[in-house]
Amino acid sequence: MPGHAALIDPDGLTLPWAGEVQAYGLIDLDRAPRTDVPLHLPPFPLLGIGDPTHPLALRLDALVELPVSLNAITQQIAAQPEAARVLVQLLRLIDGLDPAQALVAESLAYGLLQGSAGHARWLAAQMPAPMQSPGIIRVDRDGDRLSILIDRPDAHNAIDRDLRDGLRAAFGIAAFDPDITHVSLRGAGRSFCTGADLSEFGTTRDPATAHDIRMQTLPAHALLGCADRLSVHVQGGCVGSGLEMAAFAGHITASADAWFHLPELAMGIIPGAGGCVSLSRRIGRQRAALMILSGKRINARTALGWGLVDTIMDD
Repeated sequence: MPGHAALIDPDGLTLPWAGEVQAYGLIDLDRAPRTDVPLHLPPFPLLGIGDPTHPLALRLDALVELPVSLNAITQQIAAQPEAARVLVQLLRLIDGLDPAQALVAESLAYGLLQGSAGHARWLAAQMPAPMQSPGIIRVDRDGDRLSILIDRPDAHNAIDRDLRDGLRAAFGIAAFDPDITHVSLRGAGRSFCTGADLSEFGTTRDPATAHDIRMQTLPAHALLGCADRLSVHVQGGCVGSGLEMAAFAGHITASADAWFHLPELAMGIIPGAGGCVSLSRRIGRQRAALMILSGKRINARTALGWGLVDTIMDD
């Protein structure tokens, strides 16, 4: 059984890891010698605490910084260590990879965890989610501008299959029409989008089939073709797949009440709607890992400081 963690001496990482597989490892950058030694990252999250200017800092999976505490992130990792290990291995792999290829890698990693014991435990503990009113993706074109509205306010714009397919089609229109120079995405009501509809989780149990479905229907594949023309405005909750899609946008504005959350690790999985790709490119691999591993909600001000949003606006 993997252990929890140990404070690791960077000199012990000059060769591939041969020790016990742990939930996570820590490097105290305030105490580590200020030398830029080559590191062989272990097959588990390697977290840094202390001096962010240390020569080794950028090599680690995440640097603990406010508003995330060390206790918060380590508790989350210890509860779902397999998902945490897959996450950091994926983020290392896709760093610098073409986004379309990175989406394939993300889906494969997500599918691996769909079949994991950690995700099965989470599914078994869930009460049946109540059915909620359906919604619609409203698409309006005005000359060279395309407006997309997620309209399911009674469910805080949770994305079900129909909305997913509608978003894929809407982004596809923009991707294949070069005359569309500006695409906007918004959510109706008090929340931008609270992620995937939980009532549909676990309905496709075979990971290979689920991967095939994602390859054909995931909105992110079409979104890549218009990301540089896409602007998103976020109000209220921006959670899970809603955040994963928004982070691809060339420009993001947020209301002062906006908050951002990636809850997937506690479910025994990782972001699977493109978020490992979009977040790591928008805020960097380390802060993407910090946000996913900790499951910490961040507010609009923190999102602005991290570069997750470009502007905070008064509605």
